[in-house]
Amino acid sequence: MTAVRGALFDKDGTLFDFAATWETWAASFLEGVTSDAQGAEDLGAVIGFDYVQRRFQPDSVVIAGTPGEVAEILLPHMQGHSMTSLLDFLNTEAERAPQVEAVPLIPFLSGLRQNGLRLGVATNDAEAPARTHLARAGVTELLDFIVGFDSGHGGKPAPGQLLAFAQAVDLPVEQIVMVGDSTHDLQAGRAAGMRCVGVLTGLAGRDVLAPYADAVFDDISALPDWIAAQAP
Repeated sequence: MTAVRGALFDKDGTLFDFAATWETWAASFLEGVTSDAQGAEDLGAVIGFDYVQRRFQPDSVVIAGTPGEVAEILLPHMQGHSMTSLLDFLNTEAERAPQVEAVPLIPFLSGLRQNGLRLGVATNDAEAPARTHLARAGVTELLDFIVGFDSGHGGKPAPGQLLAFAQAVDLPVEQIVMVGDSTHDLQAGRAAGMRCVGVLTGLAGRDVLAPYADAVFDDISALPDWIAAQAP
């Protein structure tokens, strides 16, 4: 068994609790771009968000999709916007989302770095809001690599972001673990040749993630012990 020397994390639903962060944001966003509750409910349905229950549907494009994919679905319902202006608007609004950490991130990531791991974030969010969220959490300096869907390496479930991380930190893919809350994350990890760990701080259940993962945990706090157990 090869030791793990690098860990690449998804952002939303992995480092940050998805429901606590994005379901609150989505309700506020819909209220801001529609004129009444019925309008918010109708527009929410377009992106797989139940406005009344304040809950994303498991197949919502927002969960694992890119902002570009979200904008493409919303565009016919957002008068006065072009694709470019709508994408810019969504990214600006996303930067304001109040992120809720899945675990205290500074001590968690600091501990991994002290154990010699190279660390990165690969998200289907745009890079600019991702960097804003990570900076707000105070963890940017603990990361070797941050990549979004618009950074030039594509989005998950394709492996481009993951292979770019491996190259950036000069590690073979078999020494890296991809950690995420969606099948997109884990499929990307498999495609890249990495080990994969799923976490349940997104909206996917254990039964959904398990077929793609080497292990599934309640949250990322279990990861250091799992990594230690991988050493030969």
